[in-house]
Amino acid sequence: MAYYELMIETDFAAAHSLRGYPGDCARLHGHNWRVELYVACEALDDIGLAVDYKILKQELKAALADWDHYNLNDVPPFDSINPSSENVARVLYERMAKRLNDERLRVSRIAIGETCTAKVIYRP
Repeated sequence: MAYYELMIETDFAAAHSLRGYPGDCARLHGHNWRVELYVACEALDDIGLAVDYKILKQELKAALADWDHYNLNDVPPFDSINPSSENVARVLYERMAKRLNDERLRVSRIAIGETCTAKVIYRP
């Protein structure tokens, strides 16, 4: 079955520390987190779009607003779960699925990078 997959990128700045980690990452430190949002669609709308990129950018920015320039350890749900890249990716996926999924469009995956050389991809 053919489908379209669209991707947008953004970033946000946030600090975190990994509770129970046996190394440097247990101390508070910051990242410029890179985010890739992927959405999939099988059918285009009446003007030939899966979704307007502007909508994706607005929704992603809104979903990241309470993380940008914060210590993630102080922000729910990371005040009770470790703000690892893996957990950040899963939580962001869940947020974006609630914001975007409908009968035509679905979030297909989220990629989160703490650095330019390491990232995690989450897809359910």
